[in-house]
Formats: sequence, C-alpha cells, structure tokens
Amino acid sequence: MQRKLRFGMIGGGRGAFIGAVHRIAAQMDGKAELVAGAFSSDPERARASGADLFVEPGRAYGSYAEMAKAEAAKPAGQRLDFVVIVTPNHQHFPPAKLFLESGFNVVCDKPVTFNLAEAKALKKIVAKSGKIFALTHNYTGNTMVKQARDFVRAGKLGAIRKVVVEYPQGWLSTLVEGTGQKQAGWRTDPKRSGAAGCIGDIGTHAENLARYITGLRIQELCADLTTFVKGRKLDDDGNILLRFKGGAKGVLHASQISVGDENNLNIRVYGEKGGLEWHQEHPNELIVKYPDRPSEIWRRGNGYVGDTAKRFTRIPAGHPEGYLEAFGNIYAEIFRAIAAEVAGQKAPRDVDFPTIDDGIEGMAFIETTVKSARLGARWVKMPSV
Repeated sequence: MQRKLRFGMIGGGRGAFIGAVHRIAAQMDGKAELVAGAFSSDPERARASGADLFVEPGRAYGSYAEMAKAEAAKPAGQRLDFVVIVTPNHQHFPPAKLFLESGFNVVCDKPVTFNLAEAKALKKIVAKSGKIFALTHNYTGNTMVKQARDFVRAGKLGAIRKVVVEYPQGWLSTLVEGTGQKQAGWRTDPKRSGAAGCIGDIGTHAENLARYITGLRIQELCADLTTFVKGRKLDDDGNILLRFKGGAKGVLHASQISVGDENNLNIRVYGEKGGLEWHQEHPNELIVKYPDRPSEIWRRGNGYVGDTAKRFTRIPAGHPEGYLEAFGNIYAEIFRAIAAEVAGQKAPRDVDFPTIDDGIEGMAFIETTVKSARLGARWVKMPSV
C-alpha cells in the first residue's frame, strides 16, 4: 500500500491500560494511524479522550454506534480500514458485530466475547462479512515463542508427553477492586468479566500459549478454582489438570494472588527426545533441553535461530525485545492481511495472528474450567468448536 492504514478505537480512553498498549503496537512500524474513536461509554469522557489523542473533533464519537454509522457513510478514501476493540469483555460482541456488518475489519482484545455462545455467533458473522477478524493474544508474537513452535513442528522434541504452563500474578492479593481501581473493578465483576476472573483474564493466555507452541488441543480437564480474597465475586486462583488429544498430559496454573509475582507467564514442554522452556519475563531466551547433553540457551537475534524467528526479530541481539514488540509483531501480521483485503486481494498464506477460532477455543476453555470447578473438580470434556 502507498498509504497508512486508518483505524478507529472503541474504548481505551482516559484511565484505561490496554488501549495505550494497542496504540503503541499498532503504530510501532509506521503503517497505521489512529484517526477516529469512541473511547469511552461515557460520551463526555469519550470526546475528551479523543482530544487527548489529537483525534479530529468530528471523529471523536460519543458512542460506537454513532461511530459505525458516521464512518460507514464516508467515502472510500476517508473511511476506516479497521477498528480496535479494547473494552471490558461484556462490550466486545456488540461493537464487533456492528462493525463487521458495516463492512469494517476488526481487531479485538482477548477474551473474544462474554461467553461461548457469543463467540460462536461472532464466527458466523465474521464468515458472512468476509472481513478480517483478529484477536490479540499478544504473547504468541514473541520471537522465541515462534522458535519454540518451530522446534515442535520440526519434530525435534519428538512426540509431546507433558506440558506445564503457568501464569502467576500477585496484584489482586488484596481487595483492590474495593479501592475503586478501574482495572481491578471490571476484571472481578461477573457482569463485565464473565463467568471467570483470573482464568478468563490470564488463564486464557496460558491455554493459548500452550496450544500455539504444541499444536495440541485440550480434550478434557479437571479444575480447582478458588476465591481467596474475601468479598471477591470471581476466582483469583486456578489449578487445572489437562488431557490433550493424542495422549499428552498437562498442568495449567493461573493465579492473581501469588504475592511477589508480576507477570510470570512461563511454559515447559517435554517430548520423547527433548524439552523446552520459555519465560515471558525473560522473553529473549529459549531453553532447549536434551537427555544426553547439557541444556542450551537460544537467544533472539542470533544467526542460529530459524527463519521464522528471524522474520519476527526487530533489532540486533543484546537489545531486549519484549511485551510491546510482541504486540507489535501481532499487529504487523494483522496489517499484512488487512492491507491485502483493502487492495481486494487474498491475505498471504503465511500470516500469523490469532483469529476468531482462537477466541472460541479460549471461551470453551473458560466455560469447561468453570463447569469442572462447580462439579467439585471433576473431569469434563472440552466441547467441540
């Protein structure tokens, strides 16, 4: 394309966290620009947030419905190429449906919807619209995560036997939502977050990371969910046993009451021939393990990494890449697909970003986990999706 992609944002205004992350990631490579938005469900705050972001007053809308109608009426040379949805979970489906049906590509933060039924309905809408729908499970954008996936795909670990994935945080070890903290407030509210708290917020990242690297889908699970903090309405800790299709076994742990932990997402994969280990807080390193020689530490940016890892490396070795760059990699791949769509072409076959199918898997995981826990930690099969 000979111009930048134009995008609008739903949510992400004053007081929001993830909206700023999306804006940085979307504009990291200079291929897109923010030109419109409905930045809050409160019209006054939405327009004030638009001014903060230097959006033209006429394109800082009081609601996403107003935005969809106005942007759809603009000529092709001015209208948006895509919208980004960064609202609480209960506000994902309505704007995604409206903008897809209005002819816009959509990028949505995770989890994809409020529940599994909405996710399945959205898949039909995506298919009917013919537009691009992307989900920002951003950790899969890390270069060494892609290297790990390539190791598994190449058979270097042999048949996978065990997967251990965990995501401990400590920021909700007290009743933070009782202080008026905005991020804690909606994440612990079942009316806005959905059926799960910790499992929906970060457990889905762990599930998605395990499935991305190994290619394995959970067949059934046994979940023990706990709400440790008195007065909290949703789970803040989860421990789950996994059985994958094909026979591999797994353990998934997600917690937001693990005092002292920040964002310690990590995964260990063990196969017949070897294993690997990756830590989100040390994203530039991949530990590769062997039965008959010392473990190796592979580092991003070096000539020995595979072609995929090289493609997603932005700067030379020794200059760390992390959370924002991983998000930027997701957006870079989304832009390859959207640019093709805008030009009336098919997306490149090798584009690599999470889709509505990943969103459905995540919602199925949440609902199955909650069901298992409510049955007293019984084994429950994952639904067909």
